[in-house]
Amino acid sequence: MKKAPAPRKGKAADTGKSSEMLALVLESLEEDKAEDVVSIDLTGKTPIADHMVVASGRSQRHVGAVADHLLRRLKEAGFGNAQVEGMKQGDWVLIDGGDVVVHVFRPEVRDFYKLEKMWSADIPADQLAV
Repeated sequence: MKKAPAPRKGKAADTGKSSEMLALVLESLEEDKAEDVVSIDLTGKTPIADHMVVASGRSQRHVGAVADHLLRRLKEAGFGNAQVEGMKQGDWVLIDGGDVVVHVFRPEVRDFYKLEKMWSADIPADQLAV
């Protein structure tokens, strides 16, 4: 049975946990030779997470291995069981750790969706849909 990540509380105390998780994610992606890693600060843009990380793998097998290793490292570090989607296909794996959301793509799929471009845009607060 999968355990859902803890609900977000939006308190300043969560910032430390979020930063620790982000550091672990970036370290794991580097160790597994993920390519073109981009970290996006979502603070003030959405309540879904504090950070989004987008990375590429060279093939379906590489994408799956990077995601699998990251899931294992998050669990071993005490961040619980992150929610994951797309692992079987290996084109785009989404890992939702609660405070940090990670997308690992094959390069062609990443180029098609351009998530980092969309989320990096500065949108005035009065134009955000909530």
